Amino acid sequence: MSATPTSPQTPPQPNAGGPWSPLGQPTFRMLWLAILVGNIGTWVHDVAAAWIMAENTGSPFMVAAVQSATTLPVVLLAIVAGTLADIVDRRKYLIVAQLWMLLVASALATLAHLDMLGPWTLIALTFALGVGAAMAMPAQQATTPELVPPTMLGPAVALGSLSINIARAVGPALGGFIVARAGIQWAFAINAVSFLAVMVVLVAWKRAPSTSVLPPESFGTALRAGLRYAMQASVLQAVLIKAAAFFVFASALTALLPIVVKKELGASAGTYGLLLGCIGIGAITGAVLLPRLRKRYSPDRLVLVASVLYAACMLALATVRNMPVLYAVSLVNGFAWITVLSSLQIAAQTSVPAWVRARALALYIVVFSAGMAVGSLGWGTLAQETSSTLTLMVAAAGTVLAALFGMRYRLVDAAAVDNRPAGHWPEPQPVHDVEHDRGPVLVTVHYHVRLEEREGFLLLMHELGKGRRRNGALQWSVAEDTAEPGRYLECFLDSSWLEHLRQHERVTEDERRLQERICALLVDADSKPNVRHYIGGLPGAPLPPTKPATMV
Repeated sequence: MSATPTSPQTPPQPNAGGPWSPLGQPTFRMLWLAILVGNIGTWVHDVAAAWIMAENTGSPFMVAAVQSATTLPVVLLAIVAGTLADIVDRRKYLIVAQLWMLLVASALATLAHLDMLGPWTLIALTFALGVGAAMAMPAQQATTPELVPPTMLGPAVALGSLSINIARAVGPALGGFIVARAGIQWAFAINAVSFLAVMVVLVAWKRAPSTSVLPPESFGTALRAGLRYAMQASVLQAVLIKAAAFFVFASALTALLPIVVKKELGASAGTYGLLLGCIGIGAITGAVLLPRLRKRYSPDRLVLVASVLYAACMLALATVRNMPVLYAVSLVNGFAWITVLSSLQIAAQTSVPAWVRARALALYIVVFSAGMAVGSLGWGTLAQETSSTLTLMVAAAGTVLAALFGMRYRLVDAAAVDNRPAGHWPEPQPVHDVEHDRGPVLVTVHYHVRLEEREGFLLLMHELGKGRRRNGALQWSVAEDTAEPGRYLECFLDSSWLEHLRQHERVTEDERRLQERICALLVDADSKPNVRHYIGGLPGAPLPPTKPATMV
Protein backbone atom coordinates (compact mmCIF):
# COMPACT_ATOMS: atom_id res chain seq x y z
CA MET A 1 0.00 0.00 0.00
CA SER A 2 1.37 3.39 -0.91
CA ALA A 3 1.26 6.27 1.49
CA THR A 4 0.43 8.74 -1.22
CA PRO A 5 -1.03 6.76 -4.10
CA THR A 6 -2.14 8.77 -7.07
CA SER A 7 -5.18 8.13 -9.17
CA PRO A 8 -4.81 7.99 -12.93
CA GLN A 9 -5.95 11.13 -14.65
CA THR A 10 -9.59 10.91 -15.65
CA PRO A 11 -10.36 12.44 -19.02
CA PRO A 12 -12.85 15.30 -18.90
CA GLN A 13 -16.42 14.11 -19.23
CA PRO A 14 -19.24 15.81 -21.08
CA ASN A 15 -21.56 17.82 -18.90
CA ALA A 16 -24.55 15.81 -17.73
CA GLY A 17 -26.92 18.47 -19.04
CA GLY A 18 -30.66 17.99 -18.56
CA PRO A 19 -32.77 14.86 -18.25
CA TRP A 20 -32.76 14.36 -22.04
CA SER A 21 -28.98 14.73 -22.59
CA PRO A 22 -28.23 10.96 -22.89
CA LEU A 23 -30.38 10.88 -26.02
CA GLY A 24 -27.59 12.86 -27.66
CA GLN A 25 -25.50 9.66 -27.58
CA PRO A 26 -26.42 7.89 -30.88
CA THR A 27 -26.21 4.26 -29.75
CA PHE A 28 -28.02 4.95 -26.50
CA ARG A 29 -30.75 6.82 -28.41
CA MET A 30 -31.32 4.00 -30.92
CA LEU A 31 -31.37 1.30 -28.25
CA TRP A 32 -33.64 3.42 -26.05
CA LEU A 33 -36.14 3.83 -28.90
CA ALA A 34 -35.97 0.12 -29.75
CA ILE A 35 -36.54 -0.89 -26.13
CA LEU A 36 -39.44 1.55 -25.98
CA VAL A 37 -41.06 -0.29 -28.90
CA GLY A 38 -40.37 -3.60 -27.14
CA ASN A 39 -41.88 -2.33 -23.90
CA ILE A 40 -45.02 -1.21 -25.70
CA GLY A 41 -45.33 -4.68 -27.17
CA THR A 42 -44.90 -6.23 -23.73
CA TRP A 43 -47.70 -4.08 -22.28
CA VAL A 44 -49.95 -5.01 -25.20
CA HIS A 45 -49.29 -8.65 -24.34
CA ASP A 46 -49.86 -8.13 -20.60
CA VAL A 47 -53.22 -6.40 -21.13
CA ALA A 48 -54.37 -9.09 -23.55
CA ALA A 49 -53.24 -11.95 -21.29
CA ALA A 50 -54.74 -10.50 -18.09
CA TRP A 51 -58.01 -9.57 -19.76
CA ILE A 52 -58.60 -12.87 -21.53
CA MET A 53 -57.86 -14.71 -18.29
CA ALA A 54 -60.31 -12.51 -16.34
CA GLU A 55 -62.94 -12.96 -19.07
CA ASN A 56 -62.56 -16.74 -19.37
CA THR A 57 -62.12 -17.68 -15.70
CA GLY A 58 -63.23 -14.71 -13.56
CA SER A 59 -60.72 -15.92 -10.97
CA PRO A 60 -58.55 -13.38 -9.11
CA PHE A 61 -56.03 -16.15 -8.49
CA MET A 62 -55.71 -17.06 -12.19
CA VAL A 63 -55.37 -13.40 -13.20
CA ALA A 64 -52.65 -12.94 -10.59
CA ALA A 65 -51.03 -16.17 -11.84
CA VAL A 66 -50.56 -14.58 -15.28
CA GLN A 67 -48.58 -11.73 -13.73
CA SER A 68 -46.61 -14.17 -11.61
CA ALA A 69 -45.82 -16.26 -14.70
CA THR A 70 -44.08 -13.19 -16.11
CA THR A 71 -42.11 -12.35 -12.98
CA LEU A 72 -41.39 -15.78 -11.46
CA PRO A 73 -38.73 -16.67 -14.10
CA VAL A 74 -36.92 -13.48 -13.14
CA VAL A 75 -36.80 -14.65 -9.53
CA LEU A 76 -35.45 -18.04 -10.60
CA LEU A 77 -33.03 -16.99 -13.33
CA ALA A 78 -31.96 -13.37 -12.87
CA ILE A 79 -28.86 -14.19 -10.81
CA VAL A 80 -27.78 -16.74 -13.42
CA ALA A 81 -28.46 -14.17 -16.14
CA GLY A 82 -26.55 -11.44 -14.31
CA THR A 83 -23.55 -13.72 -13.90
CA LEU A 84 -23.54 -14.59 -17.60
CA ALA A 85 -23.94 -10.93 -18.55
CA ASP A 86 -20.73 -10.07 -16.65
CA ILE A 87 -18.60 -12.77 -18.32
CA VAL A 88 -19.84 -13.06 -21.94
CA ASP A 89 -20.33 -10.64 -24.83
CA ARG A 90 -23.49 -8.80 -23.74
CA ARG A 91 -24.43 -7.81 -27.29
CA LYS A 92 -24.55 -11.39 -28.61
CA TYR A 93 -26.17 -12.58 -25.41
CA LEU A 94 -28.98 -10.02 -25.75
CA ILE A 95 -29.57 -10.95 -29.39
CA VAL A 96 -30.15 -14.60 -28.42
CA ALA A 97 -32.57 -13.56 -25.65
CA GLN A 98 -34.57 -11.37 -28.06
CA LEU A 99 -34.76 -14.21 -30.60
CA TRP A 100 -36.14 -16.55 -27.92
CA MET A 101 -38.89 -14.07 -26.98
CA LEU A 102 -39.75 -13.53 -30.66
CA LEU A 103 -40.32 -17.27 -31.12
CA VAL A 104 -42.44 -17.63 -27.95
CA ALA A 105 -44.60 -14.60 -28.76
CA SER A 106 -45.12 -15.95 -32.28
CA ALA A 107 -46.29 -19.26 -30.81
CA LEU A 108 -48.79 -17.40 -28.60
CA ALA A 109 -50.18 -15.49 -31.57
CA THR A 110 -50.50 -18.68 -33.63
CA LEU A 111 -52.31 -20.64 -30.91
CA ALA A 112 -54.66 -17.71 -30.22
CA HIS A 113 -55.44 -17.46 -33.95
CA LEU A 114 -56.25 -21.21 -34.03
CA ASP A 115 -58.41 -20.86 -30.88
CA MET A 116 -56.17 -23.36 -29.07
CA LEU A 117 -54.97 -21.11 -26.25
CA GLY A 118 -56.34 -22.39 -22.94
CA PRO A 119 -55.69 -20.80 -19.52
CA TRP A 120 -52.80 -23.08 -18.56
CA THR A 121 -51.23 -22.88 -22.03
CA LEU A 122 -51.37 -19.10 -21.73
CA ILE A 123 -49.65 -19.27 -18.33
CA ALA A 124 -47.00 -21.68 -19.65
CA LEU A 125 -46.11 -19.54 -22.67
CA THR A 126 -46.20 -16.36 -20.59
CA PHE A 127 -43.73 -18.09 -18.28
CA ALA A 128 -41.54 -18.85 -21.32
CA LEU A 129 -41.64 -15.16 -22.28
CA GLY A 130 -40.65 -14.36 -18.73
CA VAL A 131 -37.63 -16.66 -19.09
CA GLY A 132 -36.42 -14.58 -22.03
CA ALA A 133 -37.03 -11.33 -20.15
CA ALA A 134 -35.24 -12.71 -17.08
CA MET A 135 -32.17 -13.62 -19.11
CA ALA A 136 -32.10 -10.21 -20.84
CA MET A 137 -32.82 -7.81 -17.96
CA PRO A 138 -29.46 -7.68 -16.13
CA ALA A 139 -27.44 -7.44 -19.36
CA GLN A 140 -29.76 -4.79 -20.76
CA GLN A 141 -29.53 -2.61 -17.65
CA ALA A 142 -25.78 -3.13 -17.29
CA THR A 143 -25.16 -1.83 -20.83
CA THR A 144 -26.29 1.68 -19.87
CA PRO A 145 -22.90 2.78 -18.45
CA GLU A 146 -21.27 1.56 -21.68
CA LEU A 147 -23.42 3.84 -23.81
CA VAL A 148 -23.19 7.16 -21.93
CA PRO A 149 -20.44 9.08 -20.06
CA PRO A 150 -20.41 8.62 -16.26
CA THR A 151 -21.86 12.09 -15.72
CA MET A 152 -24.96 11.08 -17.69
CA LEU A 153 -25.59 7.78 -15.89
CA GLY A 154 -28.30 9.19 -13.59
CA PRO A 155 -30.33 10.78 -16.42
CA ALA A 156 -29.80 7.63 -18.55
CA VAL A 157 -31.21 5.38 -15.83
CA ALA A 158 -34.14 7.77 -15.42
CA LEU A 159 -34.74 7.64 -19.17
CA GLY A 160 -34.81 3.84 -18.92
CA SER A 161 -37.60 4.13 -16.38
CA LEU A 162 -39.29 6.72 -18.57
CA SER A 163 -39.24 4.28 -21.50
CA ILE A 164 -41.09 1.73 -19.40
CA ASN A 165 -43.68 4.28 -18.41
CA ILE A 166 -44.18 5.79 -21.86
CA ALA A 167 -44.92 2.23 -22.87
CA ARG A 168 -47.18 1.96 -19.85
CA ALA A 169 -49.12 4.99 -21.10
CA VAL A 170 -49.35 3.84 -24.72
CA GLY A 171 -49.25 0.04 -24.48
CA PRO A 172 -52.26 -0.67 -22.24
CA ALA A 173 -54.56 1.67 -24.16
CA LEU A 174 -53.30 0.20 -27.43
CA GLY A 175 -53.66 -3.31 -26.01
CA GLY A 176 -57.21 -2.69 -24.83
CA PHE A 177 -58.13 -1.25 -28.23
CA ILE A 178 -56.59 -4.18 -30.13
CA VAL A 179 -58.23 -6.80 -27.89
CA ALA A 180 -61.62 -5.09 -28.22
CA ARG A 181 -61.44 -4.52 -32.00
CA ALA A 182 -59.20 -7.24 -33.43
CA GLY A 183 -58.76 -9.98 -30.79
CA ILE A 184 -55.97 -11.26 -28.57
CA GLN A 185 -54.17 -12.98 -31.46
CA TRP A 186 -53.25 -9.61 -32.95
CA ALA A 187 -52.10 -8.30 -29.57
CA PHE A 188 -49.72 -11.24 -29.25
CA ALA A 189 -48.54 -10.82 -32.86
CA ILE A 190 -47.69 -7.15 -32.28
CA ASN A 191 -45.66 -8.16 -29.24
CA ALA A 192 -43.73 -10.65 -31.36
CA VAL A 193 -42.88 -8.01 -33.98
CA SER A 194 -41.72 -5.56 -31.30
CA PHE A 195 -38.76 -7.78 -30.40
CA LEU A 196 -37.36 -7.30 -33.91
CA ALA A 197 -36.67 -3.60 -33.24
CA VAL A 198 -34.30 -4.41 -30.38
CA MET A 199 -32.58 -7.14 -32.40
CA VAL A 200 -31.87 -4.76 -35.28
CA VAL A 201 -30.18 -2.19 -33.03
CA LEU A 202 -28.16 -4.85 -31.19
CA VAL A 203 -26.89 -6.28 -34.47
CA ALA A 204 -25.77 -2.80 -35.56
CA TRP A 205 -24.13 -1.91 -32.20
CA LYS A 206 -20.32 -1.89 -32.40
CA ARG A 207 -19.53 -2.72 -28.79
CA ALA A 208 -16.09 -1.73 -27.48
CA PRO A 209 -13.96 -4.74 -26.47
CA SER A 210 -13.15 -5.39 -22.82
CA THR A 211 -10.07 -3.57 -21.47
CA SER A 212 -9.10 -6.35 -19.03
CA VAL A 213 -5.98 -8.35 -19.91
CA LEU A 214 -7.11 -11.20 -17.64
CA PRO A 215 -9.17 -14.13 -18.89
CA PRO A 216 -12.93 -14.00 -18.13
CA GLU A 217 -14.21 -15.59 -14.95
CA SER A 218 -15.76 -19.03 -15.09
CA PHE A 219 -19.48 -19.16 -14.36
CA GLY A 220 -19.08 -20.71 -10.90
CA THR A 221 -16.33 -18.30 -9.89
CA ALA A 222 -18.31 -15.31 -11.16
CA LEU A 223 -21.47 -16.42 -9.36
CA ARG A 224 -19.66 -16.81 -6.06
CA ALA A 225 -17.89 -13.48 -6.52
CA GLY A 226 -21.18 -11.68 -7.14
CA LEU A 227 -22.88 -13.15 -4.09
CA ARG A 228 -19.79 -12.49 -1.95
CA TYR A 229 -19.76 -8.87 -3.10
CA ALA A 230 -23.43 -8.40 -2.19
CA MET A 231 -22.88 -9.86 1.28
CA GLN A 232 -20.21 -7.22 1.98
CA ALA A 233 -21.77 -4.22 0.19
CA SER A 234 -23.84 -2.33 2.78
CA VAL A 235 -25.01 0.33 0.31
CA LEU A 236 -26.34 -2.28 -2.14
CA GLN A 237 -27.99 -4.11 0.76
CA ALA A 238 -29.83 -0.92 1.73
CA VAL A 239 -31.21 -0.64 -1.82
CA LEU A 240 -32.38 -4.27 -1.81
CA ILE A 241 -34.07 -4.03 1.61
CA LYS A 242 -35.82 -0.81 0.66
CA ALA A 243 -37.00 -2.34 -2.62
CA ALA A 244 -38.36 -5.48 -0.96
CA ALA A 245 -40.24 -3.41 1.62
CA PHE A 246 -42.08 -1.53 -1.14
CA PHE A 247 -42.73 -4.05 -3.92
CA VAL A 248 -44.33 -6.79 -1.81
CA PHE A 249 -47.19 -4.46 -0.89
CA ALA A 250 -47.25 -2.38 -4.09
CA SER A 251 -47.93 -5.52 -6.16
CA ALA A 252 -51.52 -5.62 -4.85
CA LEU A 253 -52.63 -2.74 -7.08
CA THR A 254 -51.36 -4.19 -10.36
CA ALA A 255 -52.57 -7.69 -9.47
CA LEU A 256 -56.12 -6.66 -8.56
CA LEU A 257 -56.75 -3.80 -10.99
CA PRO A 258 -58.28 -6.00 -13.76
CA ILE A 259 -60.56 -7.68 -11.20
CA VAL A 260 -61.75 -4.31 -9.84
CA VAL A 261 -62.44 -3.07 -13.38
CA LYS A 262 -64.23 -6.26 -14.42
CA LYS A 263 -66.23 -7.08 -11.30
CA GLU A 264 -66.52 -3.93 -9.19
CA LEU A 265 -66.84 -1.39 -12.02
CA GLY A 266 -68.42 -3.69 -14.63
CA ALA A 267 -66.23 -2.03 -17.28
CA SER A 268 -64.49 -3.29 -20.43
CA ALA A 269 -60.94 -4.03 -21.55
CA GLY A 270 -60.83 -0.52 -22.98
CA THR A 271 -61.41 1.00 -19.52
CA TYR A 272 -58.72 -1.22 -18.05
CA GLY A 273 -56.32 -0.05 -20.75
CA LEU A 274 -57.20 3.60 -20.14
CA LEU A 275 -56.56 3.29 -16.41
CA LEU A 276 -53.17 1.76 -17.11
CA GLY A 277 -52.58 4.48 -19.67
CA CYS A 278 -53.26 7.13 -17.04
CA ILE A 279 -50.76 5.43 -14.74
CA GLY A 280 -48.24 5.65 -17.57
CA ILE A 281 -48.99 9.34 -18.20
CA GLY A 282 -48.52 10.06 -14.50
CA ALA A 283 -45.20 8.23 -14.63
CA ILE A 284 -44.04 10.25 -17.65
CA THR A 285 -44.94 13.45 -15.83
CA GLY A 286 -43.02 12.23 -12.80
CA ALA A 287 -39.95 11.37 -14.89
CA VAL A 288 -39.91 14.91 -16.31
CA LEU A 289 -40.26 16.50 -12.86
CA LEU A 290 -37.93 14.17 -10.95
CA PRO A 291 -34.59 15.81 -11.93
CA ARG A 292 -35.84 19.07 -10.41
CA LEU A 293 -37.21 17.31 -7.33
CA ARG A 294 -33.94 15.43 -6.77
CA LYS A 295 -32.10 18.75 -6.50
CA ARG A 296 -34.34 19.78 -3.60
CA TYR A 297 -35.05 16.51 -1.78
CA SER A 298 -33.05 13.43 -0.89
CA PRO A 299 -33.99 10.12 -2.57
CA ASP A 300 -35.04 8.73 0.81
CA ARG A 301 -37.49 11.60 1.36
CA LEU A 302 -38.86 11.18 -2.18
CA VAL A 303 -39.37 7.44 -1.69
CA LEU A 304 -41.18 7.98 1.63
CA VAL A 305 -43.60 10.57 0.22
CA ALA A 306 -44.18 8.57 -2.98
CA SER A 307 -44.88 5.39 -0.99
CA VAL A 308 -47.55 7.19 1.08
CA LEU A 309 -49.11 8.54 -2.14
CA TYR A 310 -49.10 5.05 -3.62
CA ALA A 311 -50.88 3.70 -0.52
CA ALA A 312 -53.50 6.46 -0.84
CA CYS A 313 -54.08 5.39 -4.45
CA MET A 314 -54.72 1.81 -3.33
CA LEU A 315 -57.26 3.04 -0.79
CA ALA A 316 -58.98 5.07 -3.50
CA LEU A 317 -59.12 2.06 -5.84
CA ALA A 318 -60.66 0.05 -3.00
CA THR A 319 -63.40 2.56 -2.16
CA VAL A 320 -64.04 4.94 -5.10
CA ARG A 321 -66.33 3.92 -7.97
CA ASN A 322 -66.39 7.21 -9.88
CA MET A 323 -64.45 6.78 -13.14
CA PRO A 324 -63.16 10.38 -13.57
CA VAL A 325 -61.82 10.25 -10.00
CA LEU A 326 -60.17 6.89 -10.67
CA TYR A 327 -58.49 8.27 -13.80
CA ALA A 328 -57.06 11.12 -11.66
CA VAL A 329 -55.98 8.61 -9.00
CA SER A 330 -54.20 6.60 -11.69
CA LEU A 331 -52.23 9.69 -12.71
CA VAL A 332 -51.04 10.13 -9.11
CA ASN A 333 -50.32 6.42 -8.91
CA GLY A 334 -48.03 6.62 -11.94
CA PHE A 335 -46.16 9.59 -10.46
CA ALA A 336 -45.64 7.75 -7.17
CA TRP A 337 -44.55 4.54 -8.91
CA ILE A 338 -41.90 6.19 -11.12
CA THR A 339 -40.55 8.16 -8.15
CA VAL A 340 -39.90 5.02 -6.13
CA LEU A 341 -38.76 2.88 -9.05
CA SER A 342 -36.39 5.45 -10.53
CA SER A 343 -34.84 6.29 -7.15
CA LEU A 344 -34.17 2.62 -6.42
CA GLN A 345 -32.78 1.89 -9.90
CA ILE A 346 -30.39 4.84 -9.84
CA ALA A 347 -29.13 3.79 -6.41
CA ALA A 348 -28.66 0.18 -7.58
CA GLN A 349 -26.67 1.33 -10.64
CA THR A 350 -24.41 3.77 -8.83
CA SER A 351 -23.72 1.68 -5.72
CA VAL A 352 -21.59 -0.96 -7.47
CA PRO A 353 -18.49 -1.00 -9.71
CA ALA A 354 -18.59 -2.03 -13.36
CA TRP A 355 -17.04 -5.49 -12.91
CA VAL A 356 -19.98 -6.77 -10.85
CA ARG A 357 -22.75 -4.44 -12.08
CA ALA A 358 -24.88 -7.00 -13.94
CA ARG A 359 -24.78 -9.40 -11.00
CA ALA A 360 -25.74 -6.67 -8.54
CA LEU A 361 -28.55 -5.47 -10.81
CA ALA A 362 -29.70 -9.08 -11.09
CA LEU A 363 -30.12 -9.20 -7.32
CA TYR A 364 -32.15 -5.99 -7.46
CA ILE A 365 -34.28 -7.47 -10.25
CA VAL A 366 -34.80 -10.63 -8.19
CA VAL A 367 -36.02 -8.58 -5.23
CA PHE A 368 -38.31 -6.55 -7.48
CA SER A 369 -39.72 -9.59 -9.27
CA ALA A 370 -40.00 -11.77 -6.17
CA GLY A 371 -41.89 -8.98 -4.43
CA MET A 372 -44.23 -8.59 -7.40
CA ALA A 373 -44.68 -12.34 -8.02
CA VAL A 374 -45.11 -13.50 -4.42
CA GLY A 375 -47.10 -10.40 -3.55
CA SER A 376 -49.42 -10.82 -6.52
CA LEU A 377 -50.19 -14.44 -5.67
CA GLY A 378 -50.68 -13.60 -2.00
CA TRP A 379 -52.96 -10.64 -2.65
CA GLY A 380 -54.85 -12.59 -5.32
CA THR A 381 -55.43 -15.45 -2.88
CA LEU A 382 -56.57 -13.07 -0.13
CA ALA A 383 -58.94 -11.29 -2.53
CA GLN A 384 -60.45 -14.61 -3.59
CA GLU A 385 -61.04 -15.61 0.03
CA THR A 386 -62.29 -12.18 1.17
CA SER A 387 -62.71 -9.26 -1.26
CA SER A 388 -60.66 -6.96 -3.45
CA THR A 389 -61.67 -3.99 -1.28
CA LEU A 390 -60.36 -5.48 1.96
CA THR A 391 -57.20 -6.74 0.28
CA LEU A 392 -56.33 -3.32 -1.14
CA MET A 393 -56.89 -1.71 2.24
CA VAL A 394 -54.55 -4.18 3.94
CA ALA A 395 -51.93 -3.64 1.24
CA ALA A 396 -52.20 0.15 1.59
CA ALA A 397 -51.57 -0.04 5.33
CA GLY A 398 -48.64 -2.37 4.72
CA THR A 399 -47.13 0.04 2.17
CA VAL A 400 -47.08 2.88 4.71
CA LEU A 401 -45.57 0.70 7.45
CA ALA A 402 -42.95 -0.65 5.01
CA ALA A 403 -42.02 2.90 3.97
CA LEU A 404 -41.49 3.91 7.59
CA PHE A 405 -39.41 0.80 8.21
CA GLY A 406 -37.35 1.54 5.08
CA MET A 407 -36.23 4.92 6.44
CA ARG A 408 -33.59 3.01 8.42
CA TYR A 409 -31.81 2.26 5.12
CA ARG A 410 -30.38 5.21 3.19
CA LEU A 411 -30.36 5.51 -0.60
CA VAL A 412 -28.49 8.80 -0.37
CA ASP A 413 -25.29 6.87 0.47
CA ALA A 414 -25.26 5.38 -3.04
CA ALA A 415 -24.81 8.83 -4.58
CA ALA A 416 -21.65 9.38 -2.54
CA VAL A 417 -19.95 6.15 -3.66
CA ASP A 418 -17.05 6.51 -6.13
CA ASN A 419 -16.69 3.10 -7.80
CA ARG A 420 -14.40 4.19 -10.62
CA PRO A 421 -11.39 1.87 -10.97
CA ALA A 422 -8.43 3.44 -9.18
CA GLY A 423 -5.65 1.46 -10.85
CA HIS A 424 -3.14 2.56 -8.18
CA TRP A 425 -1.88 -0.86 -7.09
CA PRO A 426 1.39 -1.68 -8.91
CA GLU A 427 1.51 -5.18 -10.30
CA PRO A 428 3.30 -7.69 -8.03
CA GLN A 429 6.72 -8.71 -9.38
CA PRO A 430 7.34 -12.44 -8.71
CA VAL A 431 10.83 -13.82 -9.32
CA HIS A 432 9.39 -16.41 -11.71
CA ASP A 433 6.22 -16.56 -13.73
CA VAL A 434 3.27 -17.80 -11.67
CA GLU A 435 0.54 -19.94 -13.19
CA HIS A 436 -2.90 -18.31 -12.95
CA ASP A 437 -4.51 -21.31 -11.29
CA ARG A 438 -1.83 -21.70 -8.63
CA GLY A 439 -2.88 -20.95 -5.07
CA PRO A 440 -4.07 -20.15 -2.53
CA VAL A 441 -2.37 -16.75 -2.23
CA LEU A 442 -1.67 -15.25 1.21
CA VAL A 443 -1.01 -11.50 1.22
CA THR A 444 0.49 -9.84 4.30
CA VAL A 445 0.75 -6.10 4.96
CA HIS A 446 2.76 -4.66 7.88
CA TYR A 447 1.79 -1.32 9.49
CA HIS A 448 3.51 0.75 12.19
CA VAL A 449 0.76 2.93 13.69
CA ARG A 450 1.09 5.84 16.11
CA LEU A 451 -0.08 4.62 19.53
CA GLU A 452 -2.69 7.35 19.96
CA GLU A 453 -4.23 6.43 16.57
CA ARG A 454 -4.75 2.70 17.13
CA GLU A 455 -8.52 2.90 17.69
CA GLY A 456 -9.08 4.99 14.57
CA PHE A 457 -6.76 2.70 12.63
CA LEU A 458 -8.78 -0.40 13.52
CA LEU A 459 -12.05 1.29 12.53
CA LEU A 460 -10.61 2.14 9.12
CA MET A 461 -9.14 -1.35 8.74
CA HIS A 462 -12.56 -2.82 9.36
CA GLU A 463 -13.82 -0.91 6.32
CA LEU A 464 -10.77 -1.97 4.33
CA GLY A 465 -11.43 -5.60 5.23
CA LYS A 466 -14.96 -5.35 3.87
CA GLY A 467 -13.50 -4.04 0.63
CA ARG A 468 -10.95 -6.89 0.46
CA ARG A 469 -13.78 -9.42 0.87
CA ARG A 470 -15.99 -7.65 -1.68
CA ASN A 471 -13.20 -7.83 -4.22
CA GLY A 472 -12.50 -11.52 -3.75
CA ALA A 473 -10.66 -12.28 -0.49
CA LEU A 474 -11.81 -15.54 1.08
CA GLN A 475 -10.50 -14.61 4.53
CA TRP A 476 -9.24 -11.38 6.10
CA SER A 477 -7.84 -10.44 9.50
CA VAL A 478 -5.69 -7.83 11.26
CA ALA A 479 -3.70 -8.42 14.46
CA GLU A 480 -1.35 -6.42 16.73
CA ASP A 481 2.14 -7.49 17.75
CA THR A 482 2.11 -8.33 21.49
CA ALA A 483 5.79 -7.40 21.82
CA GLU A 484 5.47 -4.00 20.18
CA PRO A 485 2.07 -2.22 20.39
CA GLY A 486 1.29 -0.26 17.27
CA ARG A 487 2.79 -2.91 14.98
CA TYR A 488 -0.05 -4.52 13.01
CA LEU A 489 -0.19 -7.36 10.51
CA GLU A 490 -3.00 -7.52 7.97
CA CYS A 491 -3.54 -10.86 6.20
CA PHE A 492 -5.97 -11.86 3.50
CA LEU A 493 -6.35 -15.00 1.42
CA ASP A 494 -7.25 -15.31 -2.26
CA SER A 495 -8.14 -18.60 -3.92
CA SER A 496 -5.57 -18.32 -6.74
CA TRP A 497 -2.98 -16.05 -8.32
CA LEU A 498 -5.51 -15.09 -11.01
CA GLU A 499 -8.10 -14.10 -8.40
CA HIS A 500 -5.50 -11.94 -6.67
CA LEU A 501 -4.67 -10.19 -9.95
CA ARG A 502 -8.39 -9.51 -10.36
CA GLN A 503 -8.30 -7.56 -7.08
CA HIS A 504 -5.81 -5.19 -8.70
CA GLU A 505 -8.40 -4.39 -11.37
CA ARG A 506 -11.28 -4.09 -8.91
CA VAL A 507 -9.92 -1.60 -6.36
CA THR A 508 -11.92 1.64 -6.51
CA GLU A 509 -11.33 5.32 -5.91
CA ASP A 510 -13.18 5.08 -2.58
CA GLU A 511 -10.80 2.31 -1.49
CA ARG A 512 -7.80 4.37 -2.62
CA ARG A 513 -8.92 7.27 -0.43
CA LEU A 514 -9.49 4.89 2.48
CA GLN A 515 -5.94 3.58 2.13
CA GLU A 516 -4.62 7.14 2.13
CA ARG A 517 -6.42 7.79 5.42
CA ILE A 518 -4.90 4.62 6.90
CA CYS A 519 -1.39 5.61 5.81
CA ALA A 520 -1.84 9.03 7.42
CA LEU A 521 -2.01 7.25 10.83
CA LEU A 522 1.38 5.57 10.49
CA VAL A 523 4.41 6.59 12.58
CA ASP A 524 6.04 7.77 9.38
CA ALA A 525 3.17 9.02 7.23
CA ASP A 526 5.48 9.01 4.21
CA SER A 527 6.46 5.37 4.70
CA LYS A 528 5.00 2.53 2.71
CA PRO A 529 3.59 -0.56 4.43
CA ASN A 530 5.61 -3.68 3.68
CA VAL A 531 3.65 -6.06 1.48
CA ARG A 532 4.43 -9.70 0.70
CA HIS A 533 2.70 -12.36 -1.39
CA TYR A 534 2.92 -16.04 -0.42
CA ILE A 535 1.60 -18.67 -2.79
CA GLY A 536 0.66 -22.30 -2.22
CA GLY A 537 0.94 -25.27 -4.52
CA LEU A 538 3.90 -26.99 -6.10
CA PRO A 539 4.67 -26.34 -9.78
CA GLY A 540 7.85 -27.83 -11.25
CA ALA A 541 9.91 -26.47 -8.37
CA PRO A 542 9.11 -24.51 -5.22
CA LEU A 543 8.84 -20.77 -5.71
CA PRO A 544 10.15 -18.28 -3.15
CA PRO A 545 7.88 -15.52 -1.86
CA THR A 546 7.46 -12.67 -4.30
CA LYS A 547 9.50 -9.50 -3.93
CA PRO A 548 8.14 -6.90 -1.52
CA ALA A 549 5.77 -4.45 -3.20
CA THR A 550 4.48 -1.07 -2.17
CA MET A 551 0.82 -2.00 -2.72
CA VAL A 552 -1.04 -5.29 -2.85
